[in-house]
Amino acid sequence: MDSITDSNEHGTILIGICGGIAAYKMAEVVSTLVKRGDRVTVAMTRGARRFVGPVTFESLSGRPVFRNPWKHAESHESPHIALARQASLMLIAPCTMDMLSSLSTGRADDPVSLLAASIDRSCCPVLLAPSMNETMLNQPSTRRNLSVLEDDGFQILAPESGWQACRTEGAGRLPEPAQLVQAIDSALSR
Repeated sequence: MDSITDSNEHGTILIGICGGIAAYKMAEVVSTLVKRGDRVTVAMTRGARRFVGPVTFESLSGRPVFRNPWKHAESHESPHIALARQASLMLIAPCTMDMLSSLSTGRADDPVSLLAASIDRSCCPVLLAPSMNETMLNQPSTRRNLSVLEDDGFQILAPESGWQACRTEGAGRLPEPAQLVQAIDSALSR
C-alpha cells in the first residue's frame, strides 16, 4: 500500500513545536512526512516562533500553522477541537521543561498544550520528545512531571546524549529527525 493511501487512513499528524533550540530539526520531520504523503498540521508556542518562523512550516506542510486558537479555522467547531478530532497522532518536539510542566498540571494556555489537552489519548497517541539541558532534565520536578505524564498515557521518547547548545555534553538532546519519524510510524502501527 502506498504512503498516500496510508496517510489518508491515518488522518492528520499534529506536530507541536515548543521553544527550544532543537526546533530547527522539526523542519526535516515535517518535510519527510509531507513528502511521503502524510497530512501534517503544525502548532507552535510563542517561544518556538522565536527559533523558527511559522512560514517555514506553512511552506513545508502546505497548511496554516496553529498559533492562535482564536484565529485558526478548520471548521465551525472550536479550532483546537476540530484539529484534535482529525488527528491520528500528535508529536510534541522539542518538548521543553515548561511544556512538561504545563501538560502534567493540566494547563492549556498555548496552542500546543491546548491541542494536547483536546486529544483522547485512548485512541490517538501523544508522543513527547523532551529536549533540554542535562541539568534541567535531571531536576526533580522534570523527573516527577515525566512520571506523571507517562502515568497519564503520554508516550515519552527518550532524549539522546551528546553536544548541547549550552556547550556541554550530556543527556537531553532531541532525537534526530529520522528517529522521530520512526517513532511516529511505530506509534501509528500499534
